[in-house]
Amino acid sequence: MSHLFTPLTIREITLRNRIAVSPMCQYSSVDGLPNDWHLVHLGSRAIGGAGLVFTEAAAVEARGRITPQDLGIYDDSHIEPLQRITRFLHEHGSVAGIQLAHAGRKASTAPPWQSGHAVGEAAGGWAPVVAPSPLPFDTGYLTPEALDEVGIKQVVRAFGNAAERAQQAGFEVVEIHAAHGYLLHEFLSPLSNQREDQYGGEFNNRVRLLLEVVEEVRRHWPERYPLVVRLSVTDWTEGGWDIEQSVALAQQLKPLGVDVIDCSSGGAVPKATIPVGPGYQTEFAARIKREAGILTGAVGMITAPSQADHIIRSNQADMVLLARELLRNPYWPTYAAQELRQENPAPVQYERAWPHH
Repeated sequence: MSHLFTPLTIREITLRNRIAVSPMCQYSSVDGLPNDWHLVHLGSRAIGGAGLVFTEAAAVEARGRITPQDLGIYDDSHIEPLQRITRFLHEHGSVAGIQLAHAGRKASTAPPWQSGHAVGEAAGGWAPVVAPSPLPFDTGYLTPEALDEVGIKQVVRAFGNAAERAQQAGFEVVEIHAAHGYLLHEFLSPLSNQREDQYGGEFNNRVRLLLEVVEEVRRHWPERYPLVVRLSVTDWTEGGWDIEQSVALAQQLKPLGVDVIDCSSGGAVPKATIPVGPGYQTEFAARIKREAGILTGAVGMITAPSQADHIIRSNQADMVLLARELLRNPYWPTYAAQELRQENPAPVQYERAWPHH
């Protein structure tokens, strides 16, 4: 029976345990470039013992950043500073992953600790922002321009080019961000996609862009490396995207070379009623794993070692992705191993802090 500290091999990559650092925006870049903040932020979690460390959302186009301070992978100048980070993560036993993203209609905003609302050129913002349909996310956001077919092809190419840069930068896992109300999710959800062409309307049209992006990324991404897709499994809103559609989509993604579905939720519309609580999204990971026959990752309010271990032991998911808990405690994996009486050695420099069993 697998548990939280059983290694997990996907394609030719083996994670030392089932704990992943979930992508968490830091809004600390200039021109998309990672810096010392990113090295220390991500490096701390590798030293802390996580099996897989994802960067925050890395924009595949400059206009696809959420804020002017977002990390990017849309230019070759981003490769070298990212290499510095992946080298450090690998040296300390973690697999380096990167999340490829496009913010769509949620782009060109201020960081959340400012207003989170749209910013103009004076604050580094840009226009237009793009989406499937010309519907703003909420008041305080820009009204997007609907992508035409030329623009859609440009986005697909941008994801492929980003995957190529990710390989050059030393990453071994890529995650495509199709959740949280960003561009790819905007196409999936009928709440944000009101197109009447081949990219809108019925299910097979709404999933078309994501399938094209996956095919393009898989073309550029080495066969030996895993590919993950993050979905918002439900919009928590009547008439929106839901678990049934997510299962059907996962069934289509697997034969295209997707290895894991990272199961999150929400973000399509501003006023959804979400029943947040410990493990509130785990059942989505369990259902997609069962019905689509694909590996899944569980996220959302996972904080206790016993809770994380139970998710793996009960076969609800194949890995857990932690965010806020790993902000509070970068060494949570080492602490969890102690709690669960499993092996996850601390770095030799820190060993005296972790008594042996």
